[in-house]
Amino acid sequence: MKGKYIVIEGADGTGKSTQLALLAEHLASKNIEYVEFSEPDGTPISNEIRAIIKNGSLEREAETNLLLFTAARHEIWKHVALPALEQDKCVIASRNYYSTLVYQGYAEGLSLKSIETITREFTGDRYVNPDISMILSLPEHSTRMKRINHRGTLKNVDTFENKGVEFQDKLHSGYLSLAKSKNIPVIDANQSIDAVFLEILSKIHT
Repeated sequence: MKGKYIVIEGADGTGKSTQLALLAEHLASKNIEYVEFSEPDGTPISNEIRAIIKNGSLEREAETNLLLFTAARHEIWKHVALPALEQDKCVIASRNYYSTLVYQGYAEGLSLKSIETITREFTGDRYVNPDISMILSLPEHSTRMKRINHRGTLKNVDTFENKGVEFQDKLHSGYLSLAKSKNIPVIDANQSIDAVFLEILSKIHT
C-alpha cells in the first residue's frame, strides 16, 4: 500500500466521498501514511478554481472546463500528490483526469486523445496511470439525484449535477466505455456502503 496512487471514480451521487473517507480510516488503522483529496480540491489555488468550475451560472465551453481542470490538477499533483508519493506515502483521491475524459470527452464532445495529451503535459505519466483505480457505477439517475439532494442547497447551481437526464446518461455510458478501454474495475454503487467498501478493499489488495 505504501507509495500507491489510488483513484475512486464515478459520476456525481455514486458515493465517492463516503468511500474515500472509509478508505482513509482504513489506512489510518493500519498505520499507513497517506494524503487524500477530492479533485479539483487540494490546494488553495485549486480550491479557487473549483469554485469557478462548480458555479453553473458561469457559462463556458468544454475547452474552458478542460483547461480549468488541468490547471487545478497541475497544482494538486505538483504540490500535494507527487511529494507524498516520493515520500512513500499512499495517495488516495476522489476523481482524476478520468472525470474529464467522461464529462468533457464522452459527454461534451472533446477529443479523448487531446484531453489525455494536455493532461499528461501538465502532470505526468504517473498521474495518468494510477496504480489502482475503480469506478463506482449507479445507473439510475433518480437514485443519484436523491443522494445529491441530501447534501442540501448550494449557493450557486452546480455546473454538472443539474444538467438534464440526457447528459447524465452520457456520463453513465461514458464511464462504462472508459472502464472497458482502460480495463478499470466497475463496482455496483447500488449496494450498501459496507458492501461497496469491501469490494474496494478487494481491488486494492488483489
